Amino acid sequence: MGRTSFFVSLLAVANCVAAAPWKGEIKKEHGVTYKCKCYSDNKCWPTGAQWAALNTTVSGALRIARPPGAVCHNNIGNMSTYDASKCSEITAKWTDEQTMTDDPIANLWPFYTNNTCLPTTNPSDPCTQGFYGEYVIIATKKEHIKIGVDFARDHNLRLIIRNTGHDFMGRSTGYGSLIINTHSFKDATFIKKYTGPGDWTGSAATVGVGVQGRELYRQAFAQDPKVVIVGGECPTVGWAGGYVQGGGHGPLSTIYGMGADNVLSFDAITAKGEYVTANAEKNPDLFWALKGGGPSTFAVLTSVTVKTFPEVPVAGTILNINSTHTNDTKVFDEGFRIFHNLSNHYVENGMFVYFELQSGRLHIQPFVGPRLNAKQVKEVLKPLFTQLDAKKIPYDTVTKEFPTFFEFYMDMFEDEIPNQNSVVGGRLFTQKDIAKNGDEIAKALLFANQPTNDTLGFSVGHIVNPGHGNPVVDNAIHPKWRNASSFVITNILMSGTESWELKQIRADQQTNVVGAALRKAGPDGATYVNEGDLNEPNWQESYWGSNYPKLLQIRKKWDPEGVFYTQTTPGTEDWDVIDYGTKLCKKT
Repeated sequence: MGRTSFFVSLLAVANCVAAAPWKGEIKKEHGVTYKCKCYSDNKCWPTGAQWAALNTTVSGALRIARPPGAVCHNNIGNMSTYDASKCSEITAKWTDEQTMTDDPIANLWPFYTNNTCLPTTNPSDPCTQGFYGEYVIIATKKEHIKIGVDFARDHNLRLIIRNTGHDFMGRSTGYGSLIINTHSFKDATFIKKYTGPGDWTGSAATVGVGVQGRELYRQAFAQDPKVVIVGGECPTVGWAGGYVQGGGHGPLSTIYGMGADNVLSFDAITAKGEYVTANAEKNPDLFWALKGGGPSTFAVLTSVTVKTFPEVPVAGTILNINSTHTNDTKVFDEGFRIFHNLSNHYVENGMFVYFELQSGRLHIQPFVGPRLNAKQVKEVLKPLFTQLDAKKIPYDTVTKEFPTFFEFYMDMFEDEIPNQNSVVGGRLFTQKDIAKNGDEIAKALLFANQPTNDTLGFSVGHIVNPGHGNPVVDNAIHPKWRNASSFVITNILMSGTESWELKQIRADQQTNVVGAALRKAGPDGATYVNEGDLNEPNWQESYWGSNYPKLLQIRKKWDPEGVFYTQTTPGTEDWDVIDYGTKLCKKT
């Protein structure tokens, strides 16, 4: 789009009426009175001239936020959007995670965008903005982020910080918002000896907030000597963004702890638009909160300095039990029970296990054995295979070994498929719960495959214990993670085109049918900030435990006005998204 047409478009969608004294509207819903953020149908909405001035201030980095599927439709609102070539391209790459994370505004799980503008073969199909934002700043400099934060604060706009959109809980999108995209911050610098605050004197890396997991693993492997960093299992996760701020588990977490456990320093921009460093000496309260206190909650990160470790040999095993082996439900269920009841055994041996579970299908890829060779992994897994064989559970399996974690990761981990729709929940099961109540936990997880007659489920499991290798930490992560054994994400599958009323029913089923079964089976457990139920009961305790009061106090200090918002994060108790999932408002 040329500069002239861009500004014409800006002016066309802007409301040029002067701002009212209160920069927002007063709304009432279900008997509750709210003061809302400012939206395009309010008098307070910035004028076209103000948006144009913002664009100039950020050196032309402001864009109209177009849903990625808009290029397959004739128009969105009054704006022509069809482009046959781009439509063909986005259609072909709709299930490619890297393509979707590189888009300025896409959410990899479009359920939270309202699925209102998807790729189509009929350009006449309607396309609306859905729950996407209105504008996006594609930030390439720290100054762009600061300017965006200041503009959102001064105009009382909903602000979304978007890095990759790799987000099960819809926190990377928000109706009518100003989005700041931080995906371009790709620098990573490695140092052999850290000399900053704290007691760490080993190697480290300073990582730009836009660096993704596989990119970071590649750069760590290219060092001399080669090093590793605690990252996620998914290659496209924005490592220094929501991953670390939520805690961050991954294939090396059982031996080195969670991602946030290993952070040495943050560079960030606050709700007041101030550049700050947070570490053991500077702003230690903010440092503590950013290590697991919730994404887009206390500040916008620009870079993170983190510990690195020497490369390690790794062996891994794949195991499958599915319809090619058995269609007997009892046999399948017994196989899953045997596998999952050994969770404590796996983590006691330093392992991480990734598995997928649905009706008639258990796919484990892989069992991860850091510092182990193939013979040692097979020895650790001997109780599993002995029990499966004794019960005549059919399966297939393969074990491989690698000289480094990176080579193992590139060979044995699989990419995820984006643009699926589901309502998400989950539960962290502790070693105590697995030991005392393993059979009931297995039943609850199998129940989640089809919790009601009209629903199907799909679960993603991570058997991991960060406390095994890092038992004592001082950060915001729920203390239950130190005694973890298995963390499972549950999904109620959907098409994404359901009515608003049916979406609410499915959300209720996730919370009060599936979630209730998980909580009952694992009463000593907790939930995970980055991958959980937005309607989790008593979410403050469930996500953070005894850390929550301190987190709330820190949030009130660093963002008293509520410039930042992601649902179910500290300090958001009085905020709701009302009016059918659109406007963000605060109870009066």
